[in-house]
Amino acid sequence: MNVKRAYKFRFYPTNDQKDILAQTFGCARFAYNYMLKARTDAYYNEQKRMGYHETSALLTVLKKQSEFNWLNNVSSVPVQQALRHLQTAFSNFFAKRNKYPTYKSKFDKQAAEYTASAFRFENGILTLAKMKAPLVITWSRTLPKAANLTTVTVSKDFAGRYFVSLLCDDTVSAKTTVAASIGVDLGLTNFAVTSNGSKYQSPQALRNNLEKLALLQQRLSKKKKGSSNRNKARLKVAKLHAKIKDIRKDFLHKLSTKLINENQVIAVESLAVSNMLKNRKLAKSISDASWSEFVRQLEYKAKWYGRTLIGIDKWYPSSKRCNACGYTLSTLSLNTRTWMCPDCGLNHDRDLNAAKNILTAGLAGLAFGENVSPVCI
Repeated sequence: MNVKRAYKFRFYPTNDQKDILAQTFGCARFAYNYMLKARTDAYYNEQKRMGYHETSALLTVLKKQSEFNWLNNVSSVPVQQALRHLQTAFSNFFAKRNKYPTYKSKFDKQAAEYTASAFRFENGILTLAKMKAPLVITWSRTLPKAANLTTVTVSKDFAGRYFVSLLCDDTVSAKTTVAASIGVDLGLTNFAVTSNGSKYQSPQALRNNLEKLALLQQRLSKKKKGSSNRNKARLKVAKLHAKIKDIRKDFLHKLSTKLINENQVIAVESLAVSNMLKNRKLAKSISDASWSEFVRQLEYKAKWYGRTLIGIDKWYPSSKRCNACGYTLSTLSLNTRTWMCPDCGLNHDRDLNAAKNILTAGLAGLAFGENVSPVCI
């Protein structure tokens, strides 16, 4: 299968490269924010819609004005790409996939996208437009042979780390077919419990660092705004957040890859995470678990490697239904971790029982296309 695949690496820019990148980030951010305001004002003041072509023409006009001639000091490609990203943001808004676009801040993650005309990649050496020296990249893994790079995205995270993401045409092959199928129940007590009895504990990256995070944020709040000490304190908070994110991401990738490698069919419950986050008592733990990201990884890896991922209806009573006889309880409180089936007398571990039911329902839906959400009795 031919796919577009991104390979992300960390790199260490020289001082001159940092200056060029800072200017590029700033110009791209300015173009995005300026055109967002222009499009918003055009609609509310003149009831007129602006699209990508109108904003591109306006950008050309801006570059000719002495007030904005600094826009010409950087590569034009990342600035132009910012307008494309704005167009995508509006398309997602009109399609009701996302909220109305918001302004970008210099305190948020910074990024600049270079297309093929704005970079040179030869023999593992990457040089960006307006830069004399190539980037010093830490090659943590090998790019596919004869990789055809189409886009290079340079980013700077909250912690001040620089990354380069190389989007290239790649070929992935389906993995060898295996006989195993598995159901996965996602939860908070255990991140995942599978139908074969395995339990995977969440690293709880945020919860395990809450005390340190609270201390660093308290110190940050006491620093004078605009001072160098405040910036140092802000950087410490950002580095801890980056560490938390990296721990969580590493866990999710390793577990999703393990499940994909070992199983031909994976069945998971479809969860309405956005609705679950409205529960104030559980919102922090749910966010820390990152179920949505885990399912997203399973989805694209299953597509790449010839596996089948099945989503079970969110109303399916996987926890309340006996996997042996099919009896379904009318209610089952969240703090009840084990229960006995009143019909067949079998003792159930709540999560393991749910995983087995998810697998059964998933296989039934895959084979017959049946509704696997029975009415509770």
